[in-house]
Amino acid sequence: MAEGSVYDVIVVGAGIMGSFTAYNIRRTGKSTLLLEQFPLPHSRGSSHGQSRTIRSAYGSQEYYTKMMTKAFRMWRELEDQSCQILFRQTGLLCIGQKGVNYLDDTADCLQRHKTPFRRLNDAELRETYPMLSYPPEIGGAVIDYSGGLLLSGRALAAVQNQYRKLGGLIHDGEKMVEVIPGEVIMVKTEAGQYRAKAVVLCVGPWANNVLTKLGIAVPLQAQKIRVCYWKEKTPGTFSSRQFPVFSQINAIGPHLVYAVPSEEYPGLVKVCLHYGPSIDPNVRDKIDDSWVVEALQKYILEHIPGLEPFPAITESCIYTNTPDEDFILDHHPSWENIVIGAGFSGHGFKLAPVIGDILAKMATGQTPEQDISFFRLNRFTKSHL
Repeated sequence: MAEGSVYDVIVVGAGIMGSFTAYNIRRTGKSTLLLEQFPLPHSRGSSHGQSRTIRSAYGSQEYYTKMMTKAFRMWRELEDQSCQILFRQTGLLCIGQKGVNYLDDTADCLQRHKTPFRRLNDAELRETYPMLSYPPEIGGAVIDYSGGLLLSGRALAAVQNQYRKLGGLIHDGEKMVEVIPGEVIMVKTEAGQYRAKAVVLCVGPWANNVLTKLGIAVPLQAQKIRVCYWKEKTPGTFSSRQFPVFSQINAIGPHLVYAVPSEEYPGLVKVCLHYGPSIDPNVRDKIDDSWVVEALQKYILEHIPGLEPFPAITESCIYTNTPDEDFILDHHPSWENIVIGAGFSGHGFKLAPVIGDILAKMATGQTPEQDISFFRLNRFTKSHL
């Protein structure tokens, strides 16, 4: 666009949420600029890496299951547009615990939404998946047959490419330094300044810093997550063709452990703790998180004896958590044309097509079809404007 022009929408943050938001806005013909502080692709945020889990199963949080119906459809649409495979349907094995209602809630929700599933008692679980070792407190499992894994790095590139094909602009390696609200918003970066009728902020772990400057105190916490890959002792045991994605609640203390079968690195299984130490995202790697690997080594020895108990590869990413692990999808309390998408709490990637559609509608004066009352800022924030 010519210097001095006003964009319909500027989206800040080119992770999976910001990229889908910009893409959905651009599909309506609106002029759109997507800003990213790091050169693309990068591994400093929350959207890099090769795989993410995808599922309909969400326990008592049925509003996410409802959103996943549309998300699956939109992922398939992106596959068709990009002529790439982005989703492997392996099923998701949810391992429960005696005395916890999670499996009952999950099965009830899947049944209401007509999602294929199977409930396994302890004996059936041990017979069906003998490569896992189960402690006495295990309370059976649910298989969500809709689940599997997303090829996340490929998916992020695919949505950005589709956005570019529609004429959308991406300025990467350009850090935002200020947002000046108004009827026309000014966005200043280290390289220049831009104007827009609306701005969407999808800035991931940097949300606290950005929102505080806009007069909003949000209880967001960034966590460093150690991503570990473990070698199969017998090649093929945990292939994605015969072994599902799985998650086990209360696996290490109160925290969930999840695993992705051998797919992205041949012969290596991704097993991770859904938790990590609190960090400043600008100095992510200064924190000592060696205890995470040690806890996972013990878990592997006790529960997945078919894997070598030493990680072959370790990587890192960042979660941005809200206290209730629900997202923030809302307008700025004083400026309707500033839209906030934040706090995706380590489970948002699979929902990104729908989140992007919601944020796009909010930024362009439309009403999202989904119920977003669960995601309002005022459930735990106080404006100090």
